[in-house]
Amino acid sequence: MENTERSGQTRQFITFMANGQEFASNIMAIREIRGWTDTTAVPHVPDYIRGVINLRGAVLPVMDLKAKLGLGMTEASAKNVIIVITEGERTTGILVDAVSDIITLTESEIQPPPDVMGQSAERNVDGIAILDGRMVTILSAESLSAAVNDIAF
Repeated sequence: MENTERSGQTRQFITFMANGQEFASNIMAIREIRGWTDTTAVPHVPDYIRGVINLRGAVLPVMDLKAKLGLGMTEASAKNVIIVITEGERTTGILVDAVSDIITLTESEIQPPPDVMGQSAERNVDGIAILDGRMVTILSAESLSAAVNDIAF
């Protein structure tokens, strides 16, 4: 608590797993978490786009986070979940292995991505936090949403 008071504002994040790695995204961008639903394929889209689903009458594009990170396609099953994020006017589904926890971090607990990650990471990764000896990569909800919604469906 003492560290929180010194560092100023805190933010909450939802942590989730993909390919055995832990990631997080700002809780304010998370609209809902839902079980895996088979998607309808969409032609001429990048491999990381699983397709679209019907979300209460709206067409929701779904991105496979593992594939987006260049780690192969997720073999989706009932254990997987779709995190629905809303950033501005964009709503996107992100396929992950599981949702883990809600964490609270101060700005001082979030380190910038290392230079070796390159410019692509700077757009996609807001930072890295070390919690109880584990590293959590904080992904930009804005760039995740843009990665899907910039594609013409």
